[in-house]
Amino acid sequence: MFGALKRSLGLAATRSQGLLAAGGGRRWWSLAGQSRACAGTPAALQLRDEFLGPGGHVSKYSHSWLAENSYEGKQKSIVQPRVLWNSDIYENANIPSAKWETFMSCNDELKNFLQNYLVYGIAFVDDVPATVEATEAVTQRVSLIRETTYGRVWSFTSDFSRGDTAYSQLSLDRHTDTSYFQEPCGIQVFHCLKHEGTGGRTLLVDGFYAAEKLRQQSPENFKLLAHVPIKHDYIENTANHQNHMTGIGPVLNVYPWNNELYLIRYNNYDRSVINTVPHDIVHRWYMAHRDLTTELRRPENELWVKLTPGKVIFIDNWRVMHGRESFTGLRQLCGCYLTRDDVLSAARCFGLQA
Repeated sequence: MFGALKRSLGLAATRSQGLLAAGGGRRWWSLAGQSRACAGTPAALQLRDEFLGPGGHVSKYSHSWLAENSYEGKQKSIVQPRVLWNSDIYENANIPSAKWETFMSCNDELKNFLQNYLVYGIAFVDDVPATVEATEAVTQRVSLIRETTYGRVWSFTSDFSRGDTAYSQLSLDRHTDTSYFQEPCGIQVFHCLKHEGTGGRTLLVDGFYAAEKLRQQSPENFKLLAHVPIKHDYIENTANHQNHMTGIGPVLNVYPWNNELYLIRYNNYDRSVINTVPHDIVHRWYMAHRDLTTELRRPENELWVKLTPGKVIFIDNWRVMHGRESFTGLRQLCGCYLTRDDVLSAARCFGLQA
């Protein structure tokens, strides 16, 4: 192991100078990648857990810490533990919702909520007063609100007031939001304040569950979707709103050192022309995308939830897709986007892995 550590050790060059010793000699390592022998030229270096920096400061690191933070160690570890789910897996897990009053005053309730959110990509708070103000308050308990072209906290009905099918009574297929941002919004929040009619259930699909099924069945198709950059556009030109937003990135995003999936950008409504790769790759990409879509649309992967006044849902927009069945009558929905970094920061402050 420690031979691998010597190969991958970036420790001495990360913040200051480091010291390796062998026999009776010492060797200085600097940020510039230059070294000078202080006494002799050692024939073989031995790993030490002490490093000498500027001004004679000595930094000490345990062997376990060095192993954990080596490249080889990181290749074998995951960044975010998750439970990937279809509808049966999620329903059988029987995940409890947080309760409004406890959630707003008790850190243990917030910690449990964040743990559920990290593991499953969705989490609920029940008994929230059915107002925009209470919805804003419950979201700010979790993170900072990310203001977008839709505003800070939005509230809308099916009046087509914006150039978006969300502002209608139509059904919406599974998708992630803001794929037309260079960095899609991290968390989506919904609260149904009122519904006087039928239908309107919310569809939830774990995109990572479907993507990992694709990786098992066709590694080449998974790799193609993780490498081809795709353009998404949002164009709005009304009397009150003029926007043209463009985001470019692959459908699947993985960490390069361990191939762990961390983001899915899937939106057939906003996907633009594919002109970033040659024609033969475009054809292969569509075949790969079709296979992913087949997995996403399997009925057993669909979790349907009826949002009612008082039930607020938080959705990991980098992982879980949402949609909607058509509905009748007056339906008022409010919500917002939250900054992903601050949600993860809050979780880490509770000692959670995020």
